[in-house]
Amino acid sequence: MKSYILSLDQGTSVSKALIVNKDGEIVAQVKKEYEQYYPKPGWIEQDANEIWYSQASVAEEVIEKAGLTAKDIKAIGITNQRETTILWDKETGKPIGNAIVWQDRRTSQYCDELKERGLADKIKEKTGLILDAYFSGTKVKWLLDNIPGARQKAEEGKLAFGTVDSWLIWKLTKGTCHVTDVSNASRTMLFNIHDLKWDQELLDLLDIPASLLPKVSTSSEVYGTTRRSMFGTNIPIAGICGDQQAALFGQMCHEKGMVKNTYNTGCFILMNTGDQIVRSNNDLVTTIAWQIGDKVTYALEGSVFIGGAVIQWLRDQMNLIHSVEEIEELALSEKDNGGIYIVPAFTGLGAPYWDQYARGTFWGLNMSTSIGHIARASLESIAHRSTDVLKTMEADSGISFTELRAGGTMVNNTLLQYQSDYFDIPVVQSEIKDISAMGAAYLAGLGVGFWENMDEIRGLWKVANEFNVKMDEKTVKHHKKYWEKAVNRSLNWLDSED
Repeated sequence: MKSYILSLDQGTSVSKALIVNKDGEIVAQVKKEYEQYYPKPGWIEQDANEIWYSQASVAEEVIEKAGLTAKDIKAIGITNQRETTILWDKETGKPIGNAIVWQDRRTSQYCDELKERGLADKIKEKTGLILDAYFSGTKVKWLLDNIPGARQKAEEGKLAFGTVDSWLIWKLTKGTCHVTDVSNASRTMLFNIHDLKWDQELLDLLDIPASLLPKVSTSSEVYGTTRRSMFGTNIPIAGICGDQQAALFGQMCHEKGMVKNTYNTGCFILMNTGDQIVRSNNDLVTTIAWQIGDKVTYALEGSVFIGGAVIQWLRDQMNLIHSVEEIEELALSEKDNGGIYIVPAFTGLGAPYWDQYARGTFWGLNMSTSIGHIARASLESIAHRSTDVLKTMEADSGISFTELRAGGTMVNNTLLQYQSDYFDIPVVQSEIKDISAMGAAYLAGLGVGFWENMDEIRGLWKVANEFNVKMDEKTVKHHKKYWEKAVNRSLNWLDSED
């Protein structure tokens, strides 16, 4: 009988489930959007139960859609939005409050206080991370300090903390497994990437009890099995990887110096640095990519907080488009951007600026500005922000990239052509857009022997398109000049006391 891998991809706005066969083909997929909540400016929350229900429902639906039963599933792989922070009661399994999403900025002032105390270098040395509200550590502290009774319960050992992977596995295993992998642990600002352990000094600094924390495992092994009440059988859970590291793995960037960009809600650029921890001189993040067996692979990462989210904003908040897919046709309805430059700093600017007080701005609006100009400028902004990070990454690593591997649900031909033009590099698009889910599937498959080794899965990667530079140098320089002006005028928009 044939068997398959079930990949669960729990993203920032969409929960997905994919069935993957031994040839690395997607047999079936189902996705479901769920709510985001914005209780205050800069605050972004999700209901952890909604995350679970949406993910569980698509997992069951995709098996049925593929015409399979749960007994046909060899293993489950999980990939997830990373720094989003959930606390739940170990006894009841219920969240004690909404999840704080990775984009949330409510702990920015506390991060500033830690910087003023001279702690940024210590945190970066231990974790590879920039001291920023982006990461989970200060979110955990905020929940403990602000939800009535939370700290007391935590000190009594009655609460559990997890990023979304840990939460899903807890639910899938009915509370028998509280686990994460090194890639997700390395995004918490609580994990020492040198000795691969939770760091007690950092826990003490943020006043976080160690009893909250999950066990840290490799990215490819059997952690436990689903309860029979979930699928009617016990399916091994055998792969965990944060979504961006999973995308690096799925893009087959397995060799040192290979780089990918995933264009989803945010854009995340990762370069494989092999077994070396590469330190950034330009405020990029050093992170763990994955661990297979005893071998740990590291990466250099730059984050663009608002990538495809700018398109979702045009749809959901501004009602200027009805679907994400419309954006490309609208962008091509104009011959240029009409002098419009959008800096999508809705939640601050990540690498290489790391300005949590920057905010989104439109520059160059005039009486002839059309929705086509805005659509085009929106796609260009994603390419410009990604180029900012890629140039910085080349400088930090001393490596000149020969190609960029691109994937993600927000990609289209126009965006990838802009990326090739602005970064002056070939951009290679993988055949499969849901590349994070594929990375998780490969890791789970390796964990149970579904695929024998890395060489076997590398042979499954296929190219859909390649984009080469078309824009003339003068036009590129013009766009870069005005992009830099726009960014510089968007920095430090908010005063820290606001």
